Amino acid sequence: MNPLFQRLMQHATRLTGKGDLRGATAAIKAALSGAPPSPSIHPDAPAANDPQVIDVAAREVAPSPAPSPQVAPETKPVPPQSPPQPAGQGEFIAGHYTGSAGARDFKLYIPPAAGERALPLVVMLHGCTQDPDDFAAGTGMNDAASGHGFFVLYPAQSRQANPQRCWNWFKHNHQARGRGEPELLAGMTRDIMARYAIDPQRVYVAGLSAGGAMAAILGDAYPDLFAAVGVHSGLATGIAKDLPSALGAMKSGGSRPGGGAASGVPTIVFHGDADATVHPGNGEHVISASAGAAEGEVEKGYSRAGRNYTRRVHRNGSGEILAEHWLVHGAQHAWSGGTAQGSYTDPRGPDATAEMVRFFLAHPRRAPR
Repeated sequence: MNPLFQRLMQHATRLTGKGDLRGATAAIKAALSGAPPSPSIHPDAPAANDPQVIDVAAREVAPSPAPSPQVAPETKPVPPQSPPQPAGQGEFIAGHYTGSAGARDFKLYIPPAAGERALPLVVMLHGCTQDPDDFAAGTGMNDAASGHGFFVLYPAQSRQANPQRCWNWFKHNHQARGRGEPELLAGMTRDIMARYAIDPQRVYVAGLSAGGAMAAILGDAYPDLFAAVGVHSGLATGIAKDLPSALGAMKSGGSRPGGGAASGVPTIVFHGDADATVHPGNGEHVISASAGAAEGEVEKGYSRAGRNYTRRVHRNGSGEILAEHWLVHGAQHAWSGGTAQGSYTDPRGPDATAEMVRFFLAHPRRAPR
């Protein structure tokens, strides 16, 4: 991560805490532009415990291996540039999508069982500074897809849309149906569904951090498309409308936006209680937006590597599980149970990939909501 960029974002966080939103906005704009800051912006030396900002950059927990899209008339899957996958492991191909709301590259995992019957689809939205290959490697979602038999779509954010490749969840024009990145991502999903044998009742979306926040937006905006949502270290729809309010929500957890009735969209949340980038209270807001303020059933456990967690289960009026909140104790800003082959992962935690897949496959879309 660029040291000046990091210092500017930490400086913006401190200014937000002091109530200097104008100064914070100036620091954020300087960080995003990549240009030298004006003389009026003087980032202090970063403190060891300062949070870093996921809507522009994430704090890397484990070492990792490390697209501007070209306009095309339609989705065009092309052979991958990497070596062929082993026999029986499916294919991981690259493609590009152009729709009314814009254009993006993507990667698509096609499982070995493709073509035999209609299969589920999981859309995976990476975090800031990540890309589809990194996110696939860190989460191990392709291995899960091979074993269970489902497609995985990894849209790629472009540097033109956000210099740090963050999904723009914090901007008001990217938070509603029919506009901005939600419409682009929904359009890409529909296009993949039209080209492959995918079960329309079993289409899901999940993401990490900025990607988790955008996944929450997609679930709220397109309940007729996505049957369930997975939000890892993310934020609730509408909790911010611009960068200063995003910084505030990330630092303190903010308050549940709107305060209206629960959406009823099945949702599973993972969040570390030591997350210094996105306050753990944001996970509570995501659950509240889905299932309401009910307490839920509490279960405590620990992963094979010994990391403790608290799982809270919320049920609907029929007794069916509507939402799950996994609070991973001691975990920072990283994909729980991920592998060191990808960035922002915590191999010690409970397996978020396995638990999200379990939750998704138990929640087909039964009827329009």
